[in-house]
Amino acid sequence: MPAKQIFIIRHGETEYNKLNIVQGSGVDNDLNETGTKQAQQFFDMYQRFPFDLVYTSALKRSQQSVAGFLQKGIQHVVMPELNEISWGDFEGKPQTLEQRALYWQMIHKWNAGELDAKIPNGESPLEMQQRQKKVFHSIVENEAKNILICMHGRAMKSFLCLLLNIPLTQMDDFPHVNLCLYQLEYVNGYFSLLKHNSTDHLNM
Repeated sequence: MPAKQIFIIRHGETEYNKLNIVQGSGVDNDLNETGTKQAQQFFDMYQRFPFDLVYTSALKRSQQSVAGFLQKGIQHVVMPELNEISWGDFEGKPQTLEQRALYWQMIHKWNAGELDAKIPNGESPLEMQQRQKKVFHSIVENEAKNILICMHGRAMKSFLCLLLNIPLTQMDDFPHVNLCLYQLEYVNGYFSLLKHNSTDHLNM
C-alpha cells in the first residue's frame, strides 16, 4: 500500500485562547485576528502540497483554520469525533484559582493512569479517545494519500497517542501551540512521526 502523509494542526488563536478561558467542545468561537493570520501563514507555506482530503472537527475555529484549503475545493469531511474534549463545568468561564488547581489535579491524575477521571459534567480521556477511533479507521481505510486534519489541543494529544500506539498516559509528551503542526507518515500499517509541534510556517 502506498504511503500516506498526515498533517495534523491545532486551530488558530481565538479570543478565549488569548484570555486563557477554557473552550472545550461546548464553546464554538471564531478565530481572532491573530488566529486568522496564523491560518493564512500555514496556507501560504503548504498551499501547493497535494492534499486530497481535509478533516475538521464540527467547531468553527477548526474549519476557519483551513479555510484556504477548503476554498480550493479539496474534499472536506466534518467529523465531530475530532472535537475538543469536553471540559464540562469549566467551559466558557474565566478560571478561578480553585478551578486552576482542579485542572492541574486532573492532569496529574491522567498522567498517573486515572484516565476515567473528568471535570464535573465533562468527558474523560478514555471517552474522548474512544470516539476518535472512528477517525483512525477512516484514515486507514480511505484512498486519500495526503490528508490534512485540523483539531484541538487536548484532543490532538489523545489522537497522536492513538495513531502512534502510545499509552494515553503519555499524551502530554505532545505539546502544542495555536496552529502548530504534527506531520506523520503511514506505511505498512504503522504511523511514524516526522514533525513534532512545528511552527516553522509561523516564522515566515
